Amino acid sequence: MSRITKIEAVKKQPKKKIRVAAYARVSTGSDKQLASLDTQKRHYEQYIKARPDWDYAGLYFDEGVTGTKMAKREGLLQMLGDCERGLIDYIIVKSISRFSRNTVESIETIRRLSEKGIYIFFEKENIDTGKMESELLLSILSSLAESESRSIAENSKWSVQKRFANGTYKLGYMPYGYKKVDGDMVVDEDEAKIVRQIFADYISGKSTQTIARKLNERGISPKRGNTWSAHVVGGMIKNEKYIGDVLLGKTYTDSQFNRHINHGERDMYYIENHHPAIVSKEDFESANKLLEFNCKEKNIETGSGKCLKRYALSGNVFCGECGSKWKRQMRNGIPCYVCDRHIRDSYSCGQKAVREDFIQAAFMTMMNKLTFAKKEILYLIGKHGGENSAAVYDRINRLQDEFESVIARRESIQIFFAKGLLDPAVFQEELDAVTEEERRIITEKDSLTKGVTNYHDKAVAIAKLIAYAGKGMMLTEFSEEIFSEHIDRVVIISRTEAEFQLKCGLVLRERIQE
Repeated sequence: MSRITKIEAVKKQPKKKIRVAAYARVSTGSDKQLASLDTQKRHYEQYIKARPDWDYAGLYFDEGVTGTKMAKREGLLQMLGDCERGLIDYIIVKSISRFSRNTVESIETIRRLSEKGIYIFFEKENIDTGKMESELLLSILSSLAESESRSIAENSKWSVQKRFANGTYKLGYMPYGYKKVDGDMVVDEDEAKIVRQIFADYISGKSTQTIARKLNERGISPKRGNTWSAHVVGGMIKNEKYIGDVLLGKTYTDSQFNRHINHGERDMYYIENHHPAIVSKEDFESANKLLEFNCKEKNIETGSGKCLKRYALSGNVFCGECGSKWKRQMRNGIPCYVCDRHIRDSYSCGQKAVREDFIQAAFMTMMNKLTFAKKEILYLIGKHGGENSAAVYDRINRLQDEFESVIARRESIQIFFAKGLLDPAVFQEELDAVTEEERRIITEKDSLTKGVTNYHDKAVAIAKLIAYAGKGMMLTEFSEEIFSEHIDRVVIISRTEAEFQLKCGLVLRERIQE
C-alpha cells in the first residue's frame, strides 16, 4: 500500500511594509506660511499611516528657506542622508516646486535615489519617479518650476530695488552695537561701548589684530561666530552704519542664485541719517584714513580682498619636508624664512630657518646659469611646446563636432518619443546613452581646454624667460621684479638646497651657500 505524506502549505509571509517619508517646505517664515506647514505635517502623517502596507518614516521639512539651492535646506539634506543610510523606501512631496526649483539638482537627486530603489511621488503632478517614462515629463516640469523661481526672484529684486530707491527698505541683520525694535535700528548701549572702544583703540595706534586679541581675552562675543579676528574688526571700522548712514546694494544675486560683492555692476543707494549713530563722523573718517594708510604701507589692495605681498618671497616659499608655507621672521635682526609647522611644533617638522639673503643668492645663481645656457635649455623647451599645442587644438575641434552630432541625436530621440515611435524603455536607454556620451565629450573637452590655457600661460612665461636670458645680463644683486616675473614657488629641500619652480614649467635645484 502506498504511503501518503501530507505536505503542509507554506504560509504566505507577510509582505514587508514600505517605509514612507514625506517632505514639506514653506518659502518664508511668516505666521501664515508656518500654519500651512503645520497643516502639511498633519496631512502626511494621517495619509501615510492610513495605508496598511506603509510604515510612517517621518516628515522632513524646511522653514523659511529658498527652493533654489538644496545645500541650504537642512531638512531635505537630512532626508537624503537617511535615504543613503537605508532608512527610507519611498518619499511623498506635494509638488516638484516644493522639492526643488533647480532642474539639474532635481534630476540628479532623483536619479541617485532611483539607483537605490527609492522613488518619489509628486502629488500635484501625479508623477511617480518609479516609472521611468515619467523622467521626460519631470524634466519639463522641473524646468517650469525653475523658470517660476526665476520669475519670483526677479519680482523680489524689483521690489527690493524700489524700496532701496524710496528709502523704505528695512535691514534684516543688525550689526554689532544695534538691535531691532519694532522694525527700527536702535542702539544697544552695552555693545555700543565696545564699538566706540574699538574705534578709539585703532585711532590711538593699536592694530586690528591686537584689538581682536584683547576682545577675545576679555571674553566678549562678536555678533557672529565665537571669536573676534582682525578681519572682523577691520570690517567694523569700514562700516558706514556706525555713523548713522546705510549703503544699500553692497551685494547682489546673479541668474544662477549665487551671491556676489557689488563692485559697481549694480546700482547702490546711500542713505544719510538713516538711524542713530554710535561714533562721530570725525572718528569714523580718522579711523578709515588710518586704515587706508596702513593698507598702503603693507601693500594691501583695498576693496579687492587681495593682499599684494610686501616682500617678493612672501607666500612663495614652501617646506620640502612637510609642504607648509614658510613665514618671514626677524632673527637677531636678520630676515629669515622658517616653516610655519616648525614654528608651531618643532617635532612635526625638523626644517630650520634659512636666511632670506641666502635664498636670494641661490635664485641669482640659478638665473645666471639659465642666461649662460639659454640656447641648450630655453629654446628647446619653447619649440617642443608649440608642436604639442597643434594636436590639442585639433582634438578640441573634433570634440566640438562630436558634441554637435550628439545634440542632434538627442533631439531626434525626443521627437520620435513624442510621436509615439519609441517605447518608453527604449527611449530611456537611448537617452541615457546620449547623456553619457555628452558627459564624456564635455569632460575631455574641459580637460583639454584647461590644458591649452595652462599651455598658453606657460608659453607666455617661456617667451618672457627667453627674452630675459637673451639680454645676456648677469644678476649681481637680487631683483624683486625678476623674481616675481619668473618664479612660481621656492621649495626648501634643506638648509643647503632649494628647488625653484618657474612659471614656464621648469624645475631647477640650486645649492644654498651659507
